[in-house]
Amino acid sequence: MAVNVGMHVARPGKRDAVLDWLQMLTGAGLVAFMWCHMILVSSVVISPKIMNAIAHFFEATYMAQVGGPLIFLTFLLHFALAARKIPFRPEGQATIWQHAQMLKHRDTWLWVVQAVTAMVILVMGAIHMWVVLNDLPITAAKSAARVGEGGWMLFYLVLLPCVELHVSVGFYRIGVKWGFIRTENRKQAKKLESILFATFMVIGIITLIRFITLS
Repeated sequence: MAVNVGMHVARPGKRDAVLDWLQMLTGAGLVAFMWCHMILVSSVVISPKIMNAIAHFFEATYMAQVGGPLIFLTFLLHFALAARKIPFRPEGQATIWQHAQMLKHRDTWLWVVQAVTAMVILVMGAIHMWVVLNDLPITAAKSAARVGEGGWMLFYLVLLPCVELHVSVGFYRIGVKWGFIRTENRKQAKKLESILFATFMVIGIITLIRFITLS
């Protein structure tokens, strides 16, 4: 007996397609922002004066005052769009976990990683942005003092890998979903994903160590 494998699959409507495009665009924008943010903050490794000069430029041009809230709104919009596909009920989460274990498929596990890290970033990322934007101007000395006091170092040691995992996996999954990454180049794309994660993790850890030496 022939089986129509597509008979129970709901076809996405125009609204879903638009929302998927918005999710991709906001995600791609946040990926670019996080990479630029990491590179600019890591300038403190070369010299605190360079970081201060960059921060002063963004504040003098009001890019920090305007861009910060816009990034935060984009962050919330992206989460709201992605949340459409995240199961929040315990039974839904259990089903996803069972399927991931049963399928043993790397890309399925990557989706799980993205969903989990998204929850962590939603809370910790919001705290980080709130603290920074309410303590302008940004300076290397202020950042160093924050990293060196209380539990902020532990805070960033949790937030950093979550962000870099989410960003590198998101970069890869955007490529897969929209056809930039295909079967013939998937192996190279996975390697690039791993390299990006390792590179920005190393940059982030070195930057945190540099801030500790300044505090």
